[in-house]
Amino acid sequence: MSTRQKRYFLAESEIPTEWYNIQADMVNKPMPPLNPATKEPLKAEDLFPIFAEELARQELNQQDPWIHIPEPVRDMYKYYRSTPLVRAYGLEEALGTPAHIYFKNESVSPVGSHKLNSALAQAYYNKEQGVTNITTETGAGQWGAALSYAAKVFGLECAVYQVKISYNQKPYRRSIMQTFGATVEASPSMSTRAGKDVLTVDPNNQGSLGTAISEAIELAISTPNCKYTLGSVLSHVSLHQSIIGLEAEKQMAMAGEYPDMVIACFGGGSNFGGIAFPFMRHNLKDGKQTRFIAAEPASCPKLTRGQFQYDFGDLAGYTPLLPMFTLGHNFMPANIHAGGLRYHGAGTIVSQLLKDGLMEAVDIKQSDSFKAGVLFARSEGIIPAPESCHAIAAAIQEANKCTATGEEKVILFNLSGHGLIDMSAYDQYLAGNLQDYEVTDEEVARNLAQLEKVI
Repeated sequence: MSTRQKRYFLAESEIPTEWYNIQADMVNKPMPPLNPATKEPLKAEDLFPIFAEELARQELNQQDPWIHIPEPVRDMYKYYRSTPLVRAYGLEEALGTPAHIYFKNESVSPVGSHKLNSALAQAYYNKEQGVTNITTETGAGQWGAALSYAAKVFGLECAVYQVKISYNQKPYRRSIMQTFGATVEASPSMSTRAGKDVLTVDPNNQGSLGTAISEAIELAISTPNCKYTLGSVLSHVSLHQSIIGLEAEKQMAMAGEYPDMVIACFGGGSNFGGIAFPFMRHNLKDGKQTRFIAAEPASCPKLTRGQFQYDFGDLAGYTPLLPMFTLGHNFMPANIHAGGLRYHGAGTIVSQLLKDGLMEAVDIKQSDSFKAGVLFARSEGIIPAPESCHAIAAAIQEANKCTATGEEKVILFNLSGHGLIDMSAYDQYLAGNLQDYEVTDEEVARNLAQLEKVI
């Protein structure tokens, strides 16, 4: 056992058999998604043309706190779960902090990130329904890689629209998807009406997750026996990701500690909800006072500077209207390397929790995130994904506060993925060529002013 780390694993029999649905325990439930034409609340069957039916039901389930994990999905989880909970003694020593820092290492999955937890579930439910083809979008490529693998596991064909800037920045993620048998297209593309509309206005457009979502949905609804899947934002994705926090609960008990704060990077909310929601239920039900901190990029600050209102989840307006903190579905984020965090809105559950003051958010500059990632790599021996660097930066901020006050707080963060396919970004940081991007209040206000206000 290294003196710089201590790891905690669960026995196979202790891997959770149910996912946790926080909606059932929330006092203020998330407001319902709306049909954009009628402004009426959606029913599960309204989502059947796009999603597998069981996933649509899970999306709107606000009654059942526990959802059974199908055995074929749990059997696949056993290939890489439980993921280790790690006491980061090396990072603590490097910071000189009295804080106890733990991280849940989701980078050990076959595709290197937490995204497989939901990809396996979504592929399974589609296969069970008799679907043969699935589509999706991806930013940095973690979700696309995970779904491509999961589709191959369950015998499905997979088509991925990857945000163009990431398609070019991260060619090896594209190669991973293609190795697993998926077709991959840079978005915006000329293969869909949504893509053509964007390129007609701006031929050099480098894409966004909102645009890629539009293209994937358009392909799904125009292709026989095909459904759309999503890697973040939606409630059923956070449900599947709750396996992270449920394991971490048991592992923290093994360590004899309980977190004073839980931290994760934030794009749409899947890995944040995954680690935070199981612990948050003890705040909601048992009077615990754990803090929950979402770390988002300063260039895409929907939680810290966005507005809570109904908005589309995609650029073209194919999705239902979702109640979310948003910068506007037409927001085009800067071309930062944390491609998985370049999304204009937050999931409905997280948005309600933030609105109710049950969680916090911080924004992190790109250079600060990579500075934290390099320190973590040098002290813990793991090169983190650019997305995960934001969580590490927020954890370091909190640990430094403990250094200043002398408090021995327990900090838990989610290491959502490794960065071994993101080394060009590290090259730029180490060479001093990495640029920070921040949006102005005027830009945010101007973008939000263009949105329809739904009461």
